[in-house]
Formats: sequence, structure tokens, C-alpha cells
Amino acid sequence: MAGITASTAPSVAAVVVAAGKGIRVGGGMPKQYRRVGGRSVLARTLAALAAHEGIARIQPVIAADAADFFAECLADLDPAHRAKVAPPVEGGTTRQRSVHAGLEALDGSGAPEVVLVHDAARPFVDAALIERAVAAGRDHRAAVPGVSVTDTIKRVEPLAPGIGRVVETPARDALRAVQTPQSFAYALLLDAHRSAAAAGLDAFTDDGALAEWAGLPVVVFEGDTANRKITQASDLIEADRAFSGADARTFPMTSPMTAYVTRLGTGFDVHAFTEGDHVWLGGVRIPADRGVLAHSDGDVALHALTDALLGAIADGDIGTHFPPSDEQWRGASSDRFLAHACKLVRERGGRIDHLDITVLAEAPRIGKHREEIRARIAEIAGVPLTAVSIKATTTEKLGFVGRAEGLAAQAAATVRLPDEESAQG
Repeated sequence: MAGITASTAPSVAAVVVAAGKGIRVGGGMPKQYRRVGGRSVLARTLAALAAHEGIARIQPVIAADAADFFAECLADLDPAHRAKVAPPVEGGTTRQRSVHAGLEALDGSGAPEVVLVHDAARPFVDAALIERAVAAGRDHRAAVPGVSVTDTIKRVEPLAPGIGRVVETPARDALRAVQTPQSFAYALLLDAHRSAAAAGLDAFTDDGALAEWAGLPVVVFEGDTANRKITQASDLIEADRAFSGADARTFPMTSPMTAYVTRLGTGFDVHAFTEGDHVWLGGVRIPADRGVLAHSDGDVALHALTDALLGAIADGDIGTHFPPSDEQWRGASSDRFLAHACKLVRERGGRIDHLDITVLAEAPRIGKHREEIRARIAEIAGVPLTAVSIKATTTEKLGFVGRAEGLAAQAAATVRLPDEESAQG
């Protein structure tokens, strides 16, 4: 994009198509949510696009029943990358309908000038290919990446299942195998999709072909043979090896066949009341008659939950990582503690399955704040809302809690970690 300044460069967005079932790879879940090198295929694809400074936002399109899977993908992203990812929209029964849904969502949030359409199952896309796609879309308005064909291609006429008569042998130098990301002037592609939908056509498996149908001249720019699409189980195994070798220290190897062990960690925290007008519970500021005496913000729920996660991976406690003797943590927001513990779990190739908290207090009552607390914890931890539970109880006027001298919380966290003994055996 030489010669293009920040003020004159076209705005660029990307639609990532992730609504497919991906059943050919097996394993009980769509291929885009399988983990390669410690992160899901989709998370790697989103990260590659989000890392490109020219892409302002990314619109994922997912299946209606994939919200929990997608939440785990987001949790695998760096915060800066996650900020570029818009809330997902529900895809359709065909790829064309899914792309159309993503384009319409971008229109509703502020239309870009250039849009890239990329398959979720192509996590090997690199910055150079993305740069070529952005430039081609800007210069030609409809462009697809392609690589030269090395095998001889035959066009056949089917005779019976698995048998066909050769009709033509096209010259290989005129053939290209087309990939994604494909790049278009956004308004033109959206119009083409709307026209196809109005005509009752929904079987286009490639946006370049749909653009051709709409009368747009489509150019082919240089693709990348390394930009492979994950289709079969063997592709997942190869991708896992590739990504594990590339960044194993950050995201340890967890292949589709990796054995996991379930770990349960528990945590407990207590704080005495003092003067104040609010308490923090589960990352939510709750009005109260008194505050709590603490070095940080005194969020007993997040403190207990942090200790539970650290316990599950046998990595000390909250005081080990955030000592109260260190002044940098005075008044610190406890969401930083929980986020750190979650990061440690994932750096070990682990997955957080469930978080459960019980608050012990006579006051304040948390009933009306329950769902807000659940949502906040799910956001911090990067897990689905269904993986977070919070309850509250009193101690029937017994003990310091019963005397309203303070409040406490206990928590349990269930995580899955790669079974190192099985891997070594």
C-alpha cells in the first residue's frame, strides 16, 4: 500500500466464514474449532487477519449452535486482536448465504470500502498474502488469489459413480487453483449477493464465481501454496505439527489425539468491612453501606476464583503472583488477577471447563446482580456464560460473616490439561 496515507487508505474489513459443519475431519466438532498447536483453527485464522494493520474489523459468521465454541476461540486471542473481532452473526445453509449474512452485518455497522472474504479453515494465511489481497481489491474491485496447477487436469463427462469420459484436457498454464482471502469493493460484492438472493440462486461456492455471474471482471492475483485449507483429519495433524514447531513455547502442542486430564482447583478469600459505599464482586461494582479493607479492590469472588485456577495448574496462589507487599498492586482491579490465571492455563495447552463461586455474606445481596456478575466473569475468563456459576448464602448469623463483620467467597475451577505422562509414554 505504498503511497497510501492513513487518511486516504480505503477502510478494509474481513468476513470470516465459519458456519460449516466440517464433519469430514471427524472428532465430534467442526474442524474450525479443533485445536492445532494449542489454539483452535479459527482462532489462528482470526489472529492472522487481526494482526494486519490494514484490516479495521473482522466479521465472523458461525453456525447457530456454535456460540460456546466461538467463545473459546475468542479466549485464545490476544486482547488487541480480539478488539477487532465483531460479534458473530448466524450463517445460512450454504456458504453463499453465510457470506451474505456477514456482508449485511458489516453494512449495519458502517460499510467498509474493501472487504476480504476468507475461509475459517485456512489458518496459514500470512501477512504478505493479505497485503496482496487488500491491494488487489483496491485496484481491481474483484480479485481472487490463485496458484498454478501442477497436475494435468481433465474435464470429464460422468458415466457411472467414480467413472467419467474425458471431454477436454485444458492447458495447465491457463489454470489456477483459487484460494481465499478473496477481495472486493464492498458495495459491489454486497449488491451482487443481494441480486443472487433475489434471483433465488444460493449455490455459489466461491465469491469470485458469484462476482462473475453479476458481470464483474475478476482478476487473479498471486496466491500462496502454503495457504492450505484444512479438509481432512490428516490436514489437522500436519497443521498441529507445523504450529507446534512455530510457537510451541507460547502455545504447547495439543494434537487432535492429545490425552487430557481433568484438574479441579479450589480457592477461598475473605475481607473485613470498613468505611465505604460499595464492594466489588465478580468484577461488578455493587452499592453497599460499607466497603472492604484490602490492598487491591478487595473482590473476594475474583480472588477466590484466581486461586482456584492457580490451584488447578499447581502454580502457587494469588499472593505468589501478586504479592500484597508490592505497591503496584495497591488498589488494582482484580480482573487483572483472574485474566492472568486464565492466561497461565491456556499457555499450558489447557481449557477452562467450568467456574463456580459461592459468596458468603449477610449483605450486600447479590441476587439482582447475579447475571451481570456471570457475564463479567465470562468476559474476563474468555469462557461461555454457561461455564460460569455464582451463588450466595448467609451463615445463619454465625461467625464473622453472620455478625456482618466481613464477607467471603469460595470457588472451584475445572480445567483440562494435556496429560504429560501419556505424551511421554
